[in-house]
Amino acid sequence: MLPLDATNPLLSEIKASIDNIIHTNNQTIRTLGLTDALRHDILKALITYSEKVPHPASGATNVNGAISSTLIRWQILAYVAGVDLTIAKWFESHLDALSILHEVGYDKADQGLWAVWAAEGHSNPIHYQQGKISGTKEWCSGANIVDRALMTYRDKNGQSQLLIVDMQQTGIEIDNEEWRAIGMQATDTATLQFRKVTANQVGTANAYLERVGFWHGAAGVAACWYGATAYLADYLISAYEQKPNDYKAMYLGQISTALAVTQQYFHYVADLIDSQPQLSHELAIRQLRLQVEKVARQVMEVVGQALGAAPFCRNAHFARLSADLPVFIRQSHGAFDLQKIGELTGILANDLTDGQDNIWQL
Repeated sequence: MLPLDATNPLLSEIKASIDNIIHTNNQTIRTLGLTDALRHDILKALITYSEKVPHPASGATNVNGAISSTLIRWQILAYVAGVDLTIAKWFESHLDALSILHEVGYDKADQGLWAVWAAEGHSNPIHYQQGKISGTKEWCSGANIVDRALMTYRDKNGQSQLLIVDMQQTGIEIDNEEWRAIGMQATDTATLQFRKVTANQVGTANAYLERVGFWHGAAGVAACWYGATAYLADYLISAYEQKPNDYKAMYLGQISTALAVTQQYFHYVADLIDSQPQLSHELAIRQLRLQVEKVARQVMEVVGQALGAAPFCRNAHFARLSADLPVFIRQSHGAFDLQKIGELTGILANDLTDGQDNIWQL
């Protein structure tokens, strides 16, 4: 898993803060039974670190040796995801909103919990006129707890625009009835109806989709997937240490290899982003997301085979991660991502340097 070591003191500080909250409730991560109140306490603690968490593509940080700032961010997201994927969903969206605002040149973000709500396609889309919005926005996670939302809408020319909406206003109807999920059930995901609600437009047309940070942020979601996956895998390590046998060793060998390759690719892509922050690195990040999705599915299957039904039925933390992760990784775009990777690979193959026989040459 992404390592916790002396080169990321911010992660150590965050981990100590969360551990203190959990221990105050007489629990450990592995015995963690989460109430809404406990989730919100952990989230509030995380939000206090928002300004310390580096934006993607911030370069290397020289603290006890150089480390990628992007990797620092991903390590934090991976750790939070290992605690609880609902909290990770909220916190990743919060950090993403702050990074988007920073990238589009808006550095006056108010305090509180932020979210990015960018799903489109509803039959009654958001309309913005004279500083007011009306319409419907779907797939809004944290709808009842978010203080401010960064939302997309399409203007009359079909261009994507960004809006800041203060959620403490009248004229907002929150409907959670359509959210029937078992996995990610606690994310407070809703469909919102806006009726002449004040909003402020930020950035330029299409800035949300065309900025290089769009893909840098997409990799942060994959770090959440990876963190939960690594924690599930850790249960197999514990089981093997407690009662070793050849079958557990075989299963552990399978997932250890897959996770190690993925871990190294995270490090590679983080360094790539920080060394070339002006580029989106879309191909590498699409490949990273697909690799993490593949490993997540493999780990869920193999750990389940190795451990049997007991942790699904008797361990609240294991059961929750196992239910939440299959839903969360569906943020992957699957076959569409593979298609785009193929297209981008074809473009890359046309730009071979002298001496290269193919793009995968060592």
